[in-house]
Amino acid sequence: MRVVIQRVSHASVAIEGTLKSKISQGLLIFLGIEEADNQEDIEWLCKKIIALRIFNDEDDKMNLSLQDINGEILVVSQFTLHASTKKGNRPSYIRAARPEKAIPLYEAFIAEMEKLLGKKVESGVFGAMMEVALVNDGPVTISMDSKSKE
Repeated sequence: MRVVIQRVSHASVAIEGTLKSKISQGLLIFLGIEEADNQEDIEWLCKKIIALRIFNDEDDKMNLSLQDINGEILVVSQFTLHASTKKGNRPSYIRAARPEKAIPLYEAFIAEMEKLLGKKVESGVFGAMMEVALVNDGPVTISMDSKSKE
């Protein structure tokens, strides 16, 4: 499971010009799911993300977590995070999970985030063509992969 996390002052998702979800200060999480992913990947990533100290404290140092600032989360599915560009110029998405595997894991990821955060997590629509708008605060962008745990 791979994520790209962006610290945002606000973010939103629209589908066919209609606003689906929006958040103010918090994290926009792009989530890529592969066939080998399972509940352990979800639990590890969610705990790690919730505890990341990437928000500024009163001394302007990145020392506060999402919970410390009472921030919000917007999760957007993004199979292209598993793109392989090793051969040729057209990316291969062979490692990305098929919808029948990915959708339950996507929903479980959101549910786990809601449980840990203690409030609703906003999301896009799995498989939809989405327009994502954001203001990256910092900018702060972090990528994580549950298989490498770096």
